[in-house]
Amino acid sequence: MRTTARPRKTGVMRLKTAVWLYLFMFVAIFDLHAQYPILTPFAVSLGAAPSFIGLILGVYSITHLPGNLIAGYGVDRYGSKRFILFSLIVAGALLLLQSRVTDPWQLLIIRSISGFVLAFLSPACLSMLAKIARDRVHQGKLMSGNGMVHTLASVLSPAAGAYLVARFGFEQSFVYLGWGLIATGVLAWLFVKEPNRIAARGLPGEAGDSHAGSAGPLSEPADLPPIPWLFYCVPLALSCSQGILFFELPLMQETNSSIMTSGIFFSLVSLGSLVTLSMLFLNRVSPAWRISLGSLALAFIFFGMSVRWALPLYGSLLLIGMTKGIIFPAIASYLAAGTSSNRYGRTFSILSISYSIGAFIGPIVAGHVRDQMSPFFIAFLFLMIALVMLPIRTILTPARVS
Repeated sequence: MRTTARPRKTGVMRLKTAVWLYLFMFVAIFDLHAQYPILTPFAVSLGAAPSFIGLILGVYSITHLPGNLIAGYGVDRYGSKRFILFSLIVAGALLLLQSRVTDPWQLLIIRSISGFVLAFLSPACLSMLAKIARDRVHQGKLMSGNGMVHTLASVLSPAAGAYLVARFGFEQSFVYLGWGLIATGVLAWLFVKEPNRIAARGLPGEAGDSHAGSAGPLSEPADLPPIPWLFYCVPLALSCSQGILFFELPLMQETNSSIMTSGIFFSLVSLGSLVTLSMLFLNRVSPAWRISLGSLALAFIFFGMSVRWALPLYGSLLLIGMTKGIIFPAIASYLAAGTSSNRYGRTFSILSISYSIGAFIGPIVAGHVRDQMSPFFIAFLFLMIALVMLPIRTILTPARVS
Protein backbone atom coordinates (compact mmCIF):
# COMPACT_ATOMS: atom_id res chain seq x y z
CA MET A 1 0.00 0.00 0.00
CA ARG A 2 2.79 2.33 0.92
CA THR A 3 4.83 1.57 -2.21
CA THR A 4 1.90 2.44 -4.49
CA ALA A 5 1.14 5.68 -2.64
CA ARG A 6 4.66 7.07 -2.90
CA PRO A 7 4.96 6.88 -6.73
CA ARG A 8 1.47 8.38 -6.98
CA LYS A 9 2.52 11.28 -4.75
CA THR A 10 5.67 11.75 -6.81
CA GLY A 11 3.58 11.80 -9.99
CA VAL A 12 1.31 14.49 -8.51
CA MET A 13 4.34 16.61 -7.59
CA ARG A 14 5.73 16.22 -11.11
CA LEU A 15 2.40 17.36 -12.54
CA LYS A 16 2.28 20.39 -10.24
CA THR A 17 5.83 21.35 -11.18
CA ALA A 18 5.04 21.03 -14.89
CA VAL A 19 1.92 23.20 -14.49
CA TRP A 20 3.89 25.92 -12.71
CA LEU A 21 6.62 25.80 -15.35
CA TYR A 22 4.01 26.14 -18.07
CA LEU A 23 2.57 29.15 -16.24
CA PHE A 24 5.98 30.86 -16.05
CA MET A 25 6.67 30.22 -19.72
CA PHE A 26 3.18 31.43 -20.62
CA VAL A 27 3.62 34.73 -18.76
CA ALA A 28 7.13 35.29 -20.12
CA ILE A 29 6.13 34.51 -23.71
CA PHE A 30 2.94 36.55 -23.30
CA ASP A 31 4.93 39.59 -22.17
CA LEU A 32 7.51 39.14 -24.92
CA HIS A 33 5.04 38.66 -27.78
CA ALA A 34 2.71 41.37 -26.49
CA GLN A 35 5.54 43.80 -27.21
CA TYR A 36 6.01 42.75 -30.86
CA PRO A 37 3.26 44.99 -32.26
CA ILE A 38 4.13 47.68 -29.67
CA LEU A 39 7.89 48.15 -29.88
CA THR A 40 8.18 49.27 -33.49
CA PRO A 41 5.53 52.04 -33.25
CA PHE A 42 6.81 52.93 -29.75
CA ALA A 43 10.33 53.36 -31.12
CA VAL A 44 8.92 55.41 -34.01
CA SER A 45 7.12 57.66 -31.51
CA LEU A 46 10.50 58.23 -29.82
CA GLY A 47 12.00 59.29 -33.17
CA ALA A 48 13.97 56.15 -34.07
CA ALA A 49 14.94 55.50 -37.71
CA PRO A 50 14.11 52.10 -39.31
CA SER A 51 17.73 50.90 -39.09
CA PHE A 52 17.87 51.89 -35.41
CA ILE A 53 14.58 50.07 -34.77
CA GLY A 54 16.19 46.95 -36.21
CA LEU A 55 19.06 47.44 -33.75
CA ILE A 56 16.62 47.82 -30.84
CA LEU A 57 14.88 44.59 -31.78
CA GLY A 58 18.12 42.75 -32.45
CA VAL A 59 20.14 43.81 -29.42
CA TYR A 60 17.60 42.10 -27.17
CA SER A 61 18.59 38.82 -28.76
CA ILE A 62 22.35 39.35 -28.94
CA THR A 63 22.54 40.11 -25.21
CA HIS A 64 20.97 36.69 -24.70
CA LEU A 65 24.37 35.19 -25.51
CA PRO A 66 26.26 35.85 -22.24
CA GLY A 67 23.12 34.96 -20.30
CA ASN A 68 22.76 31.70 -22.20
CA LEU A 69 26.40 30.80 -21.56
CA ILE A 70 26.04 31.44 -17.82
CA ALA A 71 22.70 29.62 -17.69
CA GLY A 72 24.07 26.52 -19.40
CA TYR A 73 26.56 25.74 -16.66
CA GLY A 74 24.67 27.44 -13.84
CA VAL A 75 21.48 25.43 -14.29
CA ASP A 76 23.39 22.13 -14.39
CA ARG A 77 25.31 23.05 -11.23
CA TYR A 78 22.84 25.01 -9.09
CA GLY A 79 19.42 23.96 -10.39
CA SER A 80 16.74 25.89 -12.23
CA LYS A 81 14.67 27.64 -9.55
CA ARG A 82 16.97 30.54 -8.68
CA PHE A 83 17.46 31.39 -12.37
CA ILE A 84 13.70 31.35 -12.97
CA LEU A 85 13.17 33.74 -10.06
CA PHE A 86 15.94 36.07 -11.22
CA SER A 87 14.67 36.24 -14.81
CA LEU A 88 11.02 36.89 -14.00
CA ILE A 89 11.45 39.50 -11.25
CA VAL A 90 14.29 41.51 -12.79
CA ALA A 91 12.67 41.46 -16.26
CA GLY A 92 9.47 42.81 -14.70
CA ALA A 93 11.38 45.63 -13.02
CA LEU A 94 13.04 46.51 -16.34
CA LEU A 95 9.64 46.76 -18.02
CA LEU A 96 8.61 49.26 -15.35
CA LEU A 97 11.71 51.29 -16.26
CA GLN A 98 10.91 50.91 -19.96
CA SER A 99 7.62 52.73 -19.38
CA ARG A 100 9.66 55.83 -18.47
CA VAL A 101 12.01 56.07 -21.47
CA THR A 102 12.03 59.28 -23.49
CA ASP A 103 14.48 58.60 -26.34
CA PRO A 104 15.55 55.64 -28.50
CA TRP A 105 18.93 55.19 -26.79
CA GLN A 106 17.30 54.64 -23.41
CA LEU A 107 15.02 52.05 -24.98
CA LEU A 108 18.05 50.35 -26.56
CA ILE A 109 19.86 50.11 -23.20
CA ILE A 110 16.86 48.69 -21.34
CA ARG A 111 16.12 46.17 -24.09
CA SER A 112 19.74 45.01 -24.06
CA ILE A 113 19.63 44.40 -20.30
CA SER A 114 16.27 42.63 -20.65
CA GLY A 115 17.78 40.31 -23.23
CA PHE A 116 20.51 39.26 -20.79
CA VAL A 117 18.09 38.76 -17.91
CA LEU A 118 15.50 36.67 -19.79
CA ALA A 119 18.23 34.49 -21.32
CA PHE A 120 18.18 32.36 -18.16
CA LEU A 121 14.47 31.53 -18.25
CA SER A 122 14.13 29.19 -21.23
CA PRO A 123 17.14 26.91 -20.46
CA ALA A 124 16.07 26.72 -16.80
CA CYS A 125 12.45 25.80 -17.59
CA LEU A 126 13.29 23.33 -20.37
CA SER A 127 15.93 21.66 -18.21
CA MET A 128 13.48 21.25 -15.34
CA LEU A 129 10.80 19.89 -17.67
CA ALA A 130 13.22 17.33 -19.09
CA LYS A 131 14.30 16.23 -15.59
CA ILE A 132 10.81 15.63 -14.22
CA ALA A 133 9.87 13.27 -17.07
CA ARG A 134 9.27 9.60 -16.21
CA ASP A 135 10.47 8.26 -19.57
CA ARG A 136 11.16 9.37 -23.15
CA VAL A 137 7.50 9.30 -24.16
CA HIS A 138 6.57 11.44 -21.16
CA GLN A 139 9.47 13.74 -21.98
CA GLY A 140 8.18 14.22 -25.52
CA LYS A 141 4.71 15.00 -24.18
CA LEU A 142 6.12 17.61 -21.79
CA MET A 143 8.01 19.29 -24.65
CA SER A 144 4.87 19.27 -26.80
CA GLY A 145 3.00 20.77 -23.86
CA ASN A 146 5.60 23.49 -23.67
CA GLY A 147 5.08 24.18 -27.36
CA MET A 148 1.32 24.35 -26.81
CA VAL A 149 1.70 26.83 -23.96
CA HIS A 150 4.15 28.90 -26.02
CA THR A 151 1.67 28.98 -28.88
CA LEU A 152 -1.35 29.85 -26.74
CA ALA A 153 0.57 32.75 -25.23
CA SER A 154 1.71 34.00 -28.62
CA VAL A 155 -1.84 33.68 -30.01
CA LEU A 156 -3.31 35.90 -27.34
CA SER A 157 -0.47 38.30 -26.58
CA PRO A 158 -0.02 40.36 -29.80
CA ALA A 159 -3.68 41.31 -29.93
CA ALA A 160 -3.70 41.86 -26.16
CA GLY A 161 -0.62 44.09 -26.39
CA ALA A 162 -2.20 46.12 -29.17
CA TYR A 163 -5.40 46.42 -27.14
CA LEU A 164 -3.48 47.62 -24.07
CA VAL A 165 -1.79 50.35 -26.08
CA ALA A 166 -5.04 51.39 -27.75
CA ARG A 167 -6.77 51.53 -24.35
CA PHE A 168 -4.06 52.76 -21.95
CA GLY A 169 -1.12 53.99 -24.04
CA PHE A 170 2.48 52.79 -24.20
CA GLU A 171 3.55 53.78 -20.69
CA GLN A 172 0.72 52.12 -18.78
CA SER A 173 0.90 49.00 -20.96
CA PHE A 174 4.54 48.41 -20.04
CA VAL A 175 3.64 48.93 -16.36
CA TYR A 176 0.95 46.23 -16.49
CA LEU A 177 3.24 43.80 -18.29
CA GLY A 178 6.05 44.45 -15.81
CA TRP A 179 3.95 43.82 -12.74
CA GLY A 180 2.66 40.63 -14.34
CA LEU A 181 6.23 39.27 -14.56
CA ILE A 182 7.05 40.30 -10.99
CA ALA A 183 3.92 38.63 -9.61
CA THR A 184 4.76 35.43 -11.49
CA GLY A 185 8.28 35.48 -10.04
CA VAL A 186 6.83 35.64 -6.53
CA LEU A 187 4.64 32.62 -7.31
CA ALA A 188 7.73 30.74 -8.54
CA TRP A 189 9.50 31.45 -5.26
CA LEU A 190 6.54 30.12 -3.26
CA PHE A 191 5.54 27.02 -5.19
CA VAL A 192 8.33 25.58 -7.38
CA LYS A 193 10.55 22.74 -6.14
CA GLU A 194 13.69 21.42 -7.80
CA PRO A 195 13.30 18.06 -9.65
CA ASN A 196 15.91 16.34 -7.44
CA ARG A 197 13.70 17.03 -4.41
CA ILE A 198 10.73 15.56 -6.24
CA ALA A 199 12.67 12.42 -7.15
CA ALA A 200 13.78 12.03 -3.55
CA ARG A 201 10.15 11.45 -2.55
CA GLY A 202 9.78 8.57 -5.02
CA LEU A 203 10.98 5.01 -4.76
CA PRO A 204 14.71 4.31 -4.50
CA GLY A 205 16.22 3.89 -7.95
CA GLU A 206 13.05 5.16 -9.60
CA ALA A 207 14.92 7.02 -12.32
CA GLY A 208 16.71 3.89 -13.40
CA ASP A 209 14.05 1.29 -12.68
CA SER A 210 13.23 -0.85 -15.67
CA HIS A 211 9.54 -0.58 -14.79
CA ALA A 212 9.47 3.22 -14.81
CA GLY A 213 7.48 3.44 -17.99
CA SER A 214 6.33 1.54 -21.02
CA ALA A 215 8.83 3.35 -23.19
CA GLY A 216 11.71 2.73 -20.84
CA PRO A 217 13.27 4.98 -18.22
CA LEU A 218 15.34 8.06 -18.83
CA SER A 219 18.65 6.27 -19.24
CA GLU A 220 21.86 7.85 -20.46
CA PRO A 221 22.07 7.42 -24.27
CA ALA A 222 25.57 6.01 -24.50
CA ASP A 223 25.49 4.34 -27.92
CA LEU A 224 24.33 7.25 -30.07
CA PRO A 225 26.50 9.61 -32.14
CA PRO A 226 26.97 13.17 -30.84
CA ILE A 227 24.78 15.96 -32.17
CA PRO A 228 26.77 17.72 -34.93
CA TRP A 229 27.37 21.42 -34.39
CA LEU A 230 25.99 22.17 -37.86
CA PHE A 231 22.59 21.03 -36.57
CA TYR A 232 22.34 24.31 -34.66
CA CYS A 233 22.38 26.22 -37.96
CA VAL A 234 18.73 25.19 -38.35
CA PRO A 235 17.42 26.88 -35.17
CA LEU A 236 19.65 29.86 -35.97
CA ALA A 237 18.09 30.23 -39.43
CA LEU A 238 14.60 29.68 -38.05
CA SER A 239 15.06 32.41 -35.48
CA CYS A 240 16.55 34.72 -38.11
CA SER A 241 13.50 34.23 -40.33
CA GLN A 242 11.17 34.93 -37.41
CA GLY A 243 13.11 38.08 -36.53
CA ILE A 244 12.72 39.28 -40.12
CA LEU A 245 8.99 38.57 -39.99
CA PHE A 246 8.50 40.36 -36.66
CA PHE A 247 10.41 43.40 -37.97
CA GLU A 248 8.75 43.59 -41.35
CA LEU A 249 5.15 42.73 -40.53
CA PRO A 250 4.23 45.97 -38.66
CA LEU A 251 5.72 48.01 -41.54
CA MET A 252 3.85 46.26 -44.37
CA GLN A 253 1.13 48.10 -46.25
CA GLU A 254 -1.53 45.60 -45.16
CA THR A 255 -0.81 46.03 -41.44
CA ASN A 256 0.50 49.56 -40.82
CA SER A 257 -2.94 51.14 -40.71
CA SER A 258 -3.18 50.53 -36.93
CA ILE A 259 -1.45 48.73 -34.08
CA MET A 260 -4.55 46.59 -33.56
CA THR A 261 -4.37 45.29 -37.15
CA SER A 262 -0.70 44.43 -36.68
CA GLY A 263 -1.48 42.60 -33.44
CA ILE A 264 -4.18 40.52 -35.10
CA PHE A 265 -1.83 39.48 -37.91
CA PHE A 266 0.80 38.44 -35.34
CA SER A 267 -1.84 36.33 -33.64
CA LEU A 268 -2.59 34.58 -36.94
CA VAL A 269 0.93 33.14 -36.92
CA SER A 270 0.38 31.64 -33.50
CA LEU A 271 -3.07 30.40 -34.45
CA GLY A 272 -1.49 28.42 -37.28
CA SER A 273 0.98 26.90 -34.79
CA LEU A 274 -1.91 25.87 -32.59
CA VAL A 275 -3.43 23.92 -35.50
CA THR A 276 -0.40 21.66 -36.02
CA LEU A 277 0.35 21.35 -32.31
CA SER A 278 -3.14 19.90 -31.93
CA MET A 279 -2.30 17.17 -34.46
CA LEU A 280 -0.91 14.76 -31.89
CA PHE A 281 -0.25 12.06 -34.51
CA LEU A 282 2.66 14.17 -35.78
CA ASN A 283 4.59 13.19 -32.64
CA ARG A 284 4.93 9.68 -34.09
CA VAL A 285 7.08 11.06 -36.91
CA SER A 286 10.84 11.29 -36.28
CA PRO A 287 11.76 14.73 -34.86
CA ALA A 288 14.60 15.04 -37.39
CA TRP A 289 12.21 14.53 -40.31
CA ARG A 290 9.76 17.03 -38.84
CA ILE A 291 12.57 19.57 -38.51
CA SER A 292 13.84 19.05 -42.07
CA LEU A 293 10.52 18.97 -43.94
CA GLY A 294 8.98 21.72 -41.82
CA SER A 295 11.95 24.02 -42.43
CA LEU A 296 11.81 23.33 -46.16
CA ALA A 297 8.11 24.22 -46.25
CA LEU A 298 8.77 27.40 -44.25
CA ALA A 299 11.51 28.43 -46.68
CA PHE A 300 9.15 28.13 -49.67
CA ILE A 301 6.47 30.16 -47.86
CA PHE A 302 8.94 33.01 -47.33
CA PHE A 303 9.98 32.76 -50.98
CA GLY A 304 6.34 33.05 -52.01
CA MET A 305 5.92 36.15 -49.84
CA SER A 306 9.09 37.69 -51.31
CA VAL A 307 7.70 37.40 -54.87
CA ARG A 308 4.21 38.49 -53.73
CA TRP A 309 2.44 35.26 -54.63
CA ALA A 310 -1.32 35.14 -54.99
CA LEU A 311 -1.98 33.80 -51.49
CA PRO A 312 -3.26 36.59 -49.19
CA LEU A 313 -1.09 37.72 -46.31
CA TYR A 314 -3.31 36.12 -43.68
CA GLY A 315 -3.02 32.77 -45.47
CA SER A 316 0.78 33.02 -45.59
CA LEU A 317 0.92 33.85 -41.89
CA LEU A 318 -1.27 30.87 -41.01
CA LEU A 319 1.02 28.57 -43.02
CA ILE A 320 4.09 30.03 -41.31
CA GLY A 321 2.49 29.32 -37.95
CA MET A 322 1.65 25.75 -38.96
CA THR A 323 5.27 25.06 -39.86
CA LYS A 324 6.43 26.59 -36.57
CA GLY A 325 4.08 24.27 -34.69
CA ILE A 326 5.86 21.35 -36.34
CA ILE A 327 9.47 22.52 -36.12
CA PHE A 328 10.02 24.07 -32.70
CA PRO A 329 8.67 21.20 -30.51
CA ALA A 330 10.56 18.74 -32.73
CA ILE A 331 13.86 20.56 -32.07
CA ALA A 332 13.33 20.45 -28.29
CA SER A 333 12.31 16.76 -28.41
CA TYR A 334 15.29 15.85 -30.61
CA LEU A 335 17.79 17.46 -28.24
CA ALA A 336 16.14 16.20 -25.03
CA ALA A 337 15.99 12.61 -26.29
CA GLY A 338 19.69 12.58 -27.10
CA THR A 339 21.08 14.39 -24.04
CA SER A 340 22.24 13.02 -20.70
CA SER A 341 20.37 14.46 -17.72
CA ASN A 342 23.41 16.23 -16.25
CA ARG A 343 23.86 18.25 -19.47
CA TYR A 344 20.32 19.49 -20.13
CA GLY A 345 21.20 23.04 -19.08
CA ARG A 346 24.17 23.26 -21.46
CA THR A 347 22.27 21.68 -24.34
CA PHE A 348 19.30 24.02 -24.10
CA SER A 349 21.58 27.00 -23.54
CA ILE A 350 23.31 26.23 -26.86
CA LEU A 351 19.87 26.05 -28.46
CA SER A 352 18.95 29.40 -26.91
CA ILE A 353 22.24 30.88 -28.16
CA SER A 354 21.36 29.76 -31.68
CA TYR A 355 17.94 31.36 -31.38
CA SER A 356 19.48 34.54 -29.97
CA ILE A 357 22.03 34.95 -32.75
CA GLY A 358 19.38 34.41 -35.41
CA ALA A 359 16.94 36.81 -33.76
CA PHE A 360 19.69 39.44 -33.68
CA ILE A 361 20.74 39.00 -37.29
CA GLY A 362 17.19 38.95 -38.69
CA PRO A 363 15.95 42.45 -37.75
CA ILE A 364 19.34 44.03 -38.45
CA VAL A 365 19.47 42.60 -41.97
CA ALA A 366 15.82 43.43 -42.62
CA GLY A 367 16.32 47.03 -41.55
CA HIS A 368 19.22 47.50 -43.99
CA VAL A 369 17.97 45.66 -47.09
CA ARG A 370 14.24 46.40 -47.14
CA ASP A 371 14.77 49.33 -49.55
CA GLN A 372 16.71 47.14 -52.02
CA MET A 373 14.91 43.76 -51.82
CA SER A 374 12.27 41.90 -49.88
CA PRO A 375 13.56 40.85 -46.44
CA PHE A 376 11.49 37.67 -46.84
CA PHE A 377 13.86 36.55 -49.59
CA ILE A 378 16.72 36.80 -47.07
CA ALA A 379 14.69 34.58 -44.73
CA PHE A 380 14.32 32.05 -47.57
CA LEU A 381 18.08 32.10 -48.22
CA PHE A 382 18.98 31.57 -44.55
CA LEU A 383 16.66 28.59 -44.24
CA MET A 384 17.87 26.93 -47.44
CA ILE A 385 21.54 27.39 -46.49
CA ALA A 386 20.86 25.84 -43.07
CA LEU A 387 19.12 22.85 -44.65
CA VAL A 388 21.98 22.32 -47.09
CA MET A 389 24.46 22.34 -44.17
CA LEU A 390 22.36 19.90 -42.11
CA PRO A 391 24.26 16.57 -41.99
CA ILE A 392 22.38 13.62 -43.48
CA ARG A 393 23.17 11.47 -40.43
CA THR A 394 21.21 13.91 -38.28
CA ILE A 395 18.10 12.99 -40.25
CA LEU A 396 18.76 9.27 -40.56
CA THR A 397 19.91 8.51 -36.98
CA PRO A 398 19.16 9.74 -33.45
CA ALA A 399 21.82 11.70 -31.62
CA ARG A 400 23.16 12.64 -28.25
CA VAL A 401 25.28 15.40 -26.74
CA SER A 402 28.64 13.94 -25.86
